[in-house]
Amino acid sequence: MVGLRKGSCYRRLERSYTRRSKYKSSAYIKSFPPHKISKFEMGDKHKTYKYKVSLVSRDSLQLRHNAIESARMVVNRRLQTGLGMEFFLAVNVYPHHGLRENRMLGGAHADRLQTGMAHSFGKVINSCAQVKKGKTLFTAFVNDNGLELAKEALKAANPRLPGRCFVEIEDVVV
Repeated sequence: MVGLRKGSCYRRLERSYTRRSKYKSSAYIKSFPPHKISKFEMGDKHKTYKYKVSLVSRDSLQLRHNAIESARMVVNRRLQTGLGMEFFLAVNVYPHHGLRENRMLGGAHADRLQTGMAHSFGKVINSCAQVKKGKTLFTAFVNDNGLELAKEALKAANPRLPGRCFVEIEDVVV
């Protein structure tokens, strides 16, 4: 079974492309696979918090939905075990952009079944979020007792994401 392509295949930011064709059925993307991000908001949303801790991107890049979900799970697990429900975590990016692949057959005598790569459009196999430099990826709202834990949790999410990120702390003005 073939897994995911390497992330370096989809590293560059590209604008969304819609193919123009004289045939209506070939002029648009027919289906888009669902993303795997299960929640975008976790914790207690209705409380007031003193600090806002954010994970901010240093680079312009594309984040696949499985990388966002992996980082979300790490941050949520660390905050829940340390603070219970005394926090609020929000995922600030949404995977709108489709990643396409023109599947080629491999193996013996497969060359007679392929149509080649000339002007290939491909099928959507994955989705990603396009992130510009300085965009906030995750935001955690905590009080005094959870500030250090929130910083550590967001730093632990960084290796699961492509590119480089930094943690930013702000006082919430009420």
